[in-house]
Amino acid sequence: MKRTINLLLSLIAVVLITSGCGNKNEKMEKELKAFIASWESRVEPLQKAAYEAYWNASISGKDEDYARSEELQFQLNSIYTNKDDFALLKRIKDAGVMNDTLLKRQLDVLYSAYLGNQIDTTLLAKRIKMEVEIEKKYSNFRADVDGKKLSDNEIEELLKTSVNSTELKAAWEGHKKIGPVVANDIIELVKVRNEIAKQLGFKNYHAMSLELSEQNPDDISALFDELDNLTRDAFTGLKDEIDTYLANRLKINKDQLMPWHYQNRFFQEAPAIYSVDLDKYYKEQNIEKLTTDYYTSIGLDISDMLANSDLYEKPGKNQHAYCIDIDNKGDVRILCNIKPNYNWMNTMMHEFGHGVYDKYIDRNLPFSLRNPSHTFTTEAIAMLFGRMGANPQWMQDMGLIDSTEKTKIAIESFRVLRLEQLTFSRWAQVMYRFEKSLYENPDQDLNTLWWDLVEKYQMIKRPADRNEPDWASKIHIATSPCYYHNYLLGELLASQLNHYITANIVKSDDFRNQSFFGNKEAGSYLTDKVFMPGASLYWNDMIEQATGEKLTARYYADQFVN
Repeated sequence: MKRTINLLLSLIAVVLITSGCGNKNEKMEKELKAFIASWESRVEPLQKAAYEAYWNASISGKDEDYARSEELQFQLNSIYTNKDDFALLKRIKDAGVMNDTLLKRQLDVLYSAYLGNQIDTTLLAKRIKMEVEIEKKYSNFRADVDGKKLSDNEIEELLKTSVNSTELKAAWEGHKKIGPVVANDIIELVKVRNEIAKQLGFKNYHAMSLELSEQNPDDISALFDELDNLTRDAFTGLKDEIDTYLANRLKINKDQLMPWHYQNRFFQEAPAIYSVDLDKYYKEQNIEKLTTDYYTSIGLDISDMLANSDLYEKPGKNQHAYCIDIDNKGDVRILCNIKPNYNWMNTMMHEFGHGVYDKYIDRNLPFSLRNPSHTFTTEAIAMLFGRMGANPQWMQDMGLIDSTEKTKIAIESFRVLRLEQLTFSRWAQVMYRFEKSLYENPDQDLNTLWWDLVEKYQMIKRPADRNEPDWASKIHIATSPCYYHNYLLGELLASQLNHYITANIVKSDDFRNQSFFGNKEAGSYLTDKVFMPGASLYWNDMIEQATGEKLTARYYADQFVN
């Protein structure tokens, strides 16, 4: 009898405990739902206004537009500094009782967003003001070369076409003159960012940026070490090919080659060393129409994005390219500065890759999850499509060449793409390691650090007796901090997706020459498996669901190294 009573009491206790846990869970779910509703009502309209202001400033370059952008960005970021809001999110997260998958994911996303902004609003305002002022300097800078003001496009064109070393050096140095204009500002901004990170309990801003974006810094460094080992020997051979070609073209010895001889401001893009001239296929083409026709062929409509975009050069306009989702409801816009050449064909395909990702995210998802799974997963889509410009099958499908020409340039075109990939891979090593070291110690000799890394990973000789902040001429260091490694992760995923689509949808074992033109099943696959989930899935879970395995470097190596 006593045993029966004890058993009964134990059962009652279990029921009470379970009931208590259930009530606690239910209460916290209600709290979280109420918080999210309040958060959305504040963030949604403000984000739209802030992003529109940034867009307008990018196009006009006007001080008043940048001031408006700064003001709204501060207001938007200030929402995430609220201590009470963060305390509520932390309490719910620490309780670990959230069972609803979608609610738990929103909690994780919002917690990270708030954690990164739990700082004094004065410090936040200082950071934003510094960022806006630096970006304004980049936007309005034009290189002064022999008394002429040249845009980035014009500098790139000169570096690609001239064979006069004096002229090339002048153009390269002219562009680098932005370095001294912004270098001290960037160093001070780095210190402010580090101060923010340390206040939040992180080692520095670089480590914080990775951790808050669900990346383990040690894992990323290990991956970059692996990719260094994977690409070093292949790149060494290609670098010798590059040097032999350029020395002959410029009529100088190989040991006389300097950074300005590599046809690009940073040697982040491959020099044109092969016989195929990709620019000539785009010289008389309508880059905008080619982009539209391709995406339409795979069932991805970009006409609404085109109508809202700004694609051609203007005085004062940001000279780079980006995609922005203004409202998380489909107002997706692209900024470009199109010229009829291969580079801008690649860029348009790239940016509208970002665009279709943003556009086709499931709009029934909660507002906080209507974003890509991770910043590098949207880079992967952009890169998957950006590669098409060098693909002879794609060029034939788009009516740019016939089958005879495709056969003629097939091998050389792939060599171009392979060279581009490995060249960029080595450049990404420089950027990742420089930024990591910059945030670890912004007071070190950054000029020397930069050239040490360039010599080691890109195998380019530093100019003798040069002690200038050439690192600061790369806008991403100031305006897109601790981001560049995501480009290389994107390349890995692009190859993984290319392999999956080719093997399972196209049902081919030719992984180098697929354009997917006209294949609406490929477009549907990307929409359903990659775009629509948005941020509702952790990035590696999304990749595993889409491809059957987590992110791996294997397919990138198969495609470009082996």
